[in-house]
Amino acid sequence: MAPAGIGVELEGLHAVAEAVAAGRVERIVVEERRLDRAPHRRLVAEAEARGIPVEVVDDVRPLARTGAPQGVVARARPLPTTTLEEAVAAETTPAVLLLDHLEDPRNVGAIVRSAVAAGVRSIVVARRRRAPLGATAFKAAVGAFEHVRLVEVPSIADALRRLDRLGVWRVGLDAAGDRSLFGLDLLAEPVGVVVGAEGVGLSRLVRDRVDVLARIPLAGPVESLNASAAATLAVFELARLRGVS
Repeated sequence: MAPAGIGVELEGLHAVAEAVAAGRVERIVVEERRLDRAPHRRLVAEAEARGIPVEVVDDVRPLARTGAPQGVVARARPLPTTTLEEAVAAETTPAVLLLDHLEDPRNVGAIVRSAVAAGVRSIVVARRRRAPLGATAFKAAVGAFEHVRLVEVPSIADALRRLDRLGVWRVGLDAAGDRSLFGLDLLAEPVGVVVGAEGVGLSRLVRDRVDVLARIPLAGPVESLNASAAATLAVFELARLRGVS
C-alpha cells in the first residue's frame, strides 16, 4: 500500500470519477450548481450507488488544492503500489517508464496520461526529490493514475540496477544521446525508459546506468523538449514499434 498522501486528495471530474470506479473514494463534495450537468449527476449517482457519502455545497474551492477543481473534490484511500519485480513480471514484454526527479506535478500527471494512452502501465518514481503525487498530479492525469502499476523505489539509479538483473534494457532520454529515439530497436524488447527532470535532464548516476542514451531529433531552433512532450513521444514510439494499434 502506498504511503499516506498518494492519491488521497482528488479534484476534477475525471480524476474523481475514475477513483470512484476503482473503489478508492471515501467521500465526495460537489457544488450544487454543477448538479444541472449530466457528468456531475452521473458521478453523484455512481457514488451513492456505492454507498459513498456525498456532500453538496455552494463552493468547493475553499477545500481545493488546485485553481480549477471543476466543482468536485474527494477524499480517497491511498493508491496501491507494487514492486518493480511485480511490475516487470506482469507483462510478457515489459515496458516501464521511470521518472528521474521530475518536480512539476502537472508534468507528472500529463506523462502518466500519455503513458496509459500508449499502453505503458508501469510507472516508477523515487520516494524523495520528486513532484508531490497529490491533487494537482492526479487532476492533470485525468484519471489515468487509476490504471497504472505505480512503483516507488529508493532511487531511480537503484531501479535501473534492478532492471538490469531482471533482464530489462534501460534507455535514457537525453538531448545529447548517440542514438535516435525513433526506430530504436530496444523499445520492442523488455525495456525501461527514463525521463529526466525539467531543465537538468538525467542525473549523473542514472546516465551512467542506462544501456543507451537516446535523443529526439529536432529540426527547429530549440535545444530540447519539455519532460512531458519527450515522454509522450517515447511511449508512443514504443507502442508503434510493438505494433500497438
